[in-house]
Amino acid sequence: MSYLTDRYVNFFTDYGFKRLFGEEPHKDLLRDFLNALLYEEQGQIVDLTYLKDEQIGHTTLDRKAIFDLYCENERGEKFIVELQKAKQNFFKDRSVFYSTFPIQQQGRRGDGDFRLNAVYTIGILDFVFDEDTQDTDKYRYDIKLQDMVTHEVFYDKLTFIYLEMPKFNKGLDQLETQVDKWLYAIKHLNRLDRVPDALREQVFERFFEVAEIANFSREEMQIYEDSLKYYRDMKNSFDTARADGWNTGLKQGLQQGLRQGLEQGLQQGVEQATLNVARNLLDLLDDETIAVKTGLDVRTIAALREGS
Repeated sequence: MSYLTDRYVNFFTDYGFKRLFGEEPHKDLLRDFLNALLYEEQGQIVDLTYLKDEQIGHTTLDRKAIFDLYCENERGEKFIVELQKAKQNFFKDRSVFYSTFPIQQQGRRGDGDFRLNAVYTIGILDFVFDEDTQDTDKYRYDIKLQDMVTHEVFYDKLTFIYLEMPKFNKGLDQLETQVDKWLYAIKHLNRLDRVPDALREQVFERFFEVAEIANFSREEMQIYEDSLKYYRDMKNSFDTARADGWNTGLKQGLQQGLRQGLEQGLQQGVEQATLNVARNLLDLLDDETIAVKTGLDVRTIAALREGS
């Protein structure tokens, strides 16, 4: 018996992301999304071809937190489109590292021609970077290599665009651009019961049609339910662990801070909070994944598991 009550799929699930942006019959949706993001820079994308994302080199550990697509346009330009569900240690390092795989593949032609086609990494993030939580109005980051003095772009064929979805808070009456409309549709999809009037365009009519759960086959329904359960379990675990861990850890840290100094107490509170977060994830994730999420080493996680 299905427990689904939403009319439309949750975009932030593995199945929702791949169904809407990663299937050949629906690639016009991804093409329109990329055109909205990149049109001013590189013009109109006419066609997209999906490539095997195994070529990017993702590890099994990455795939627990990241859903990705790998494709190219008719000019041979490469696009890595990622949906990042949760914070990950060294996320920016990992993002830059995987962007080099399409570059290396082009360099294997063996003809001595080092001319490269552009590579774009698009990150749809279901979290906010720690370093800019105070900048509540900035949700899009466009990154290129540039000269530090002149601030002019030094190399324009390597581009990173990160979209912090929790900070996108525009209402329907504030949607001015096609990018605004896409981000609103992505963020609110599973909470809507019809296509909003502000999105009454052919591409969004298609988007909502493909996303409608009533159109799923029985097999697709089961896959989506499993994907949704995993998403909810992970989100609830992280939310609960974060709340419980920080409350307990900060309380203990502040008590110690009264005796030993506020700075030392807060530091210990943070450490205790991290341990509490890890304990709350023991039943859900493996040791390696918990280590990535918390910054603790695997031996510490193993010790926590033995003592639980």
